[in-house]
Amino acid sequence: MSAGTVTIAPLRHEDVPRCAEIEHELFPGDDPWSEDAFRSELANGNFYVGAYDGGVLIGYAGLGLTDFESSVHTIAVTKGYQGSGVGKTLLRTLLAKADEAELPVFLEVRTDNVPAINLYLAHGFEHLGLRRRYYQPSGADAYTMGRPANRD
Repeated sequence: MSAGTVTIAPLRHEDVPRCAEIEHELFPGDDPWSEDAFRSELANGNFYVGAYDGGVLIGYAGLGLTDFESSVHTIAVTKGYQGSGVGKTLLRTLLAKADEAELPVFLEVRTDNVPAINLYLAHGFEHLGLRRRYYQPSGADAYTMGRPANRD
């Protein structure tokens, strides 16, 4: 699929069921987020955006913000759009929000998700550590990564 017609906009409450569907598609071996998890993220004032192609949700990303730091809670893109630049656009949207607040950004990523790791490295993240058996129930390890605050 082409990312040429994709738009990024605030995630809507009516998108929550589709978010849960995408989670189950992408993360069947782990504990995919439920509709309640997404509702909680939105209700708690976290920054969430969706990627839409013709009004259809094909990806989403979320950032938690505190007074001192921000953390990428999730980035997901449906299989048909992976590799088309949608994930990069979602990440850049989150980073712009963190930069606006002059906050460092942290995240966890599966150690076997090489495309995501490369995306993060290309956007100024560094490996900070390893969390063994972070993802459940699969037991997959995660790297912790961080990017300093951009105060430009």
